[in-house]
Amino acid sequence: MDNWIRCFRPAPDAGAQLLCFPHAGGSASGYHSLTTEVGGRAEALVVQYPGRHDRMAEPFAERLGDVVDAVLPSIPANGRRPLILFGHSMGALLAFETARRLAAEGREPAALIVSGSEGPSLPRPERFPNPPSDQDLIGEMRLLSGTDDELLTHPEILQLALPPLRADYAMLGARVHVPGPPLRCPVVALTGDSDPRVSVEGVQAWEQETEGPFERHVLSGGHFFLGDHLTFVADLIAARVPGRSARTFA
Repeated sequence: MDNWIRCFRPAPDAGAQLLCFPHAGGSASGYHSLTTEVGGRAEALVVQYPGRHDRMAEPFAERLGDVVDAVLPSIPANGRRPLILFGHSMGALLAFETARRLAAEGREPAALIVSGSEGPSLPRPERFPNPPSDQDLIGEMRLLSGTDDELLTHPEILQLALPPLRADYAMLGARVHVPGPPLRCPVVALTGDSDPRVSVEGVQAWEQETEGPFERHVLSGGHFFLGDHLTFVADLIAARVPGRSARTFA
């Protein structure tokens, strides 16, 4: 794989590829568990944003579109295996924009699965000043419970965590939704029932983005509910692999 995409568990015989986009402040390593859970049912590829981990020396991306522009050439183009896109929070918006670009090129994905994000057409309220202060970002991490509260008292950890989070929130703040043709592929939207930033009604707005089938699943948990539902999510992904028998989800 190239500089933008990581593959932790190669599965060349899997029936599909799964391309995952991390949340704001996140990195490819955050999808290790999901990659393991999906196993050989789909070959999981994970986007690694610049400015973190093995790309620490690179400048952060400034626009969501810059990330999409960079990832698109890295997506396998031979069409041998269908592609499923998955993204959580900011990653959901990136997965959506990537799906739209692929559709415009005649390479629409087999499915788009979005998590922890309201529909892209809804207005995004400004939550703090631009740029946010360290305390604004620490408060947001506490609210979303994506980081152990004790870790937020360690300056060396904050020194690593805050810069990518600030850069990603700047990208989100600069985003302007541009209406376009709806997708034709299935869209599946997931949310936690106690997410302080994402409403169930807002998640339903993803239905507007496709002419294909739409599903919404409300799972127990807050913004980072995925860790408690990895088996469910992996089975949901596997059910979208063409040729595999689908199962019914409650």
